Amino acid sequence: MFAPRDPDEYLLDTERRVIRVRRHWACLVWETFEAIALIAICVMVSYVLPPALWAVQNILWYVALFVVLRFAYQVIEWWVERLVVTDKRFVMTTGVWTTKVLMMPITKVTDLTYERSFWGRMLGYGTMIVESAGQIQALNRIEYLPKPEEFYDTISELVFGDKQKQAERFSMIKAQRAARGKRVAR
Repeated sequence: MFAPRDPDEYLLDTERRVIRVRRHWACLVWETFEAIALIAICVMVSYVLPPALWAVQNILWYVALFVVLRFAYQVIEWWVERLVVTDKRFVMTTGVWTTKVLMMPITKVTDLTYERSFWGRMLGYGTMIVESAGQIQALNRIEYLPKPEEFYDTISELVFGDKQKQAERFSMIKAQRAARGKRVAR
């Protein structure tokens, strides 16, 4: 009831899901550092203060609690955000309290670029820049994307590849999944 909808629920029956990812955990590095630093400052100041200032100490502990709750909310936001790519469109769902669904048709894609910083190469993430015909779309820049080379290759195949081969591959994968499902059901 309170959980956000699964991104697959927004897909049409005629679409096939190609990619489903969550942004890389590295997008939380700064928030983690910030939370740890603020909690450490609150704890140190609380222990330095004399016992007579118990009201200030209590306020510092409430500030530390607020920092922990804020960080937990940021982690939950990261956890529920998903990017789904189908053979027809990009769909990104975000939001804990209010769900936001971003969508861009694959047919609008005119150019793909991915960037990887030094830390991106070390940790395994990159930034994908998706350009469309003269418009800035909602999914123009996707940061902290895990395995950007695979993502780039897959999207390139969807946008610029042979549609007949894609259809054959999809029907073969569908048949393999159906065969596996029948064996498991026995």
